[in-house]
Amino acid sequence: MSETEPVDPTRDRPPARPPRAAGEWPHWIVLALACVGQFMVVLDVSVVNVALPSIHRDLNFSADGLQWVVNAYTLSFAGFLLLGGRAADLFGRRRVFLVGLATFTVASLAGGSARDQAMLVAARALQGLGGAILAPATLSIITTTFTEPRERARAMGMWSAVAGAGGAFGALLGGVLTDMLSWRWILFINVPIGIAALVVGRLALREGRRAEKTGLDLPGAVLVTAGLTALVYGVVRTDTLAWTAPQTVGMLALAAVLLAAFVLREGRYAAAPLMPLRMFASRTISGANLVTLAMSGAMFPMWYLLTLYLQEVRGYSALRTGFVFSPVAFAIVVGAQTASRVVNRVGARRLLLAGTATMTLGLLMLSRIGATSNFWLDVFPGAVLSSLGLGLSVTPVTLAATAGVARHEAGLASGLVNTARQVGGSLGLAAIATAATTRTMDVTRAGGAARSAGRALSAGFSFGFALATGLAAAGIVATLVLPAVASRRAQRPDEPSAELPLAVEAG
Repeated sequence: MSETEPVDPTRDRPPARPPRAAGEWPHWIVLALACVGQFMVVLDVSVVNVALPSIHRDLNFSADGLQWVVNAYTLSFAGFLLLGGRAADLFGRRRVFLVGLATFTVASLAGGSARDQAMLVAARALQGLGGAILAPATLSIITTTFTEPRERARAMGMWSAVAGAGGAFGALLGGVLTDMLSWRWILFINVPIGIAALVVGRLALREGRRAEKTGLDLPGAVLVTAGLTALVYGVVRTDTLAWTAPQTVGMLALAAVLLAAFVLREGRYAAAPLMPLRMFASRTISGANLVTLAMSGAMFPMWYLLTLYLQEVRGYSALRTGFVFSPVAFAIVVGAQTASRVVNRVGARRLLLAGTATMTLGLLMLSRIGATSNFWLDVFPGAVLSSLGLGLSVTPVTLAATAGVARHEAGLASGLVNTARQVGGSLGLAAIATAATTRTMDVTRAGGAARSAGRALSAGFSFGFALATGLAAAGIVATLVLPAVASRRAQRPDEPSAELPLAVEAG
């Protein structure tokens, strides 16, 4: 009778989490800090939308000037994200997190106290800079704190839920604060939260930085910041200038030259590249950032167009509009939490395909809205479905965008995916909002007096949702770039800390 080899019952178990060092705070507090920081950053992209009419009346903004309350934040945020991500790697995630949070908090106080237009716009630009420093640090803190795959997936699911829901929740919070207090409180609300997070962050976060000292590629930082700023500026100005206007063409051409110079420098001349081009050799990282561009380009306009549709066509107040977004935010949270629990079983590509398809279907439903559409039958299902799709997508795409990245480049990968999210959202919003406005004007001219303002506006919004549907569908195609299978080998201590093989496996 042959002897049977004994089976080790612990052979297939995941490696146990190492015990916390003396004085180290629980990981859930670190996760909460990262989520609070990310929530503040994302919230302030959208929270001002429903407050714009009040700001317009209070500070006597012109119609053209009012857009800079939003654009000042967007330009600064998009332009400095890569620099903020690299700074977290070189100077320490804890230090950069605290600097970004302090900058954001001070700027919020200044913006809420603004007595004129210039002070508010400058404060919003400073907020964007603080957000660009803070956002990559929050993600790199998570990727380097949670090293066990299942825990990392859950932590990333919570971070993703916050990142995704922040945009939708901004409309709710903005409506409540504007109607019940003042538009200034959409900025003041950040101050007590920021102070509390600073105190806890100084105590709870451990410093983490690269062992060997390298310089910061300042010429590269200037090129990419100026290039991204010129790109976003050129596109956001198309709401008042034609795409063929000399100012638009000139700004976009300048952006192309600056970004091309940045790529050339990073590939050939930089001794310590701000963004090593070898990262894009990974199909996982390249594909994840392409998907992020498409998703953000579709969903940022969705929140913006839906806010305007409800107020300008349906006649909703700011407060009522805010409450309409409650189930939208809840759908994102549900999707993100579901994704965090199943991503290691079904793989990122399958989950991402399901999420982007759901998002596309929801946007397609919204593209059929009109002035007399039934809210519960024609508007609500599409808004919730597209938001659920976003929630399902954010976790796997973020995991894929940071998978296989060495610990000392976690901030760079975080900055890159945040840049893709912000640039995609900014460009998508500017282009689709411009196209929607143009369609409204065309319909108004064609219909004359017989065409009501509500019907013309609805036609523009419907066209904008249709364009967003196309971008979401492009996200489905970009998902196919992700590799179908990834290695399951165990991670050694000297291997990249951000590697999460199951995050990119299609199963």
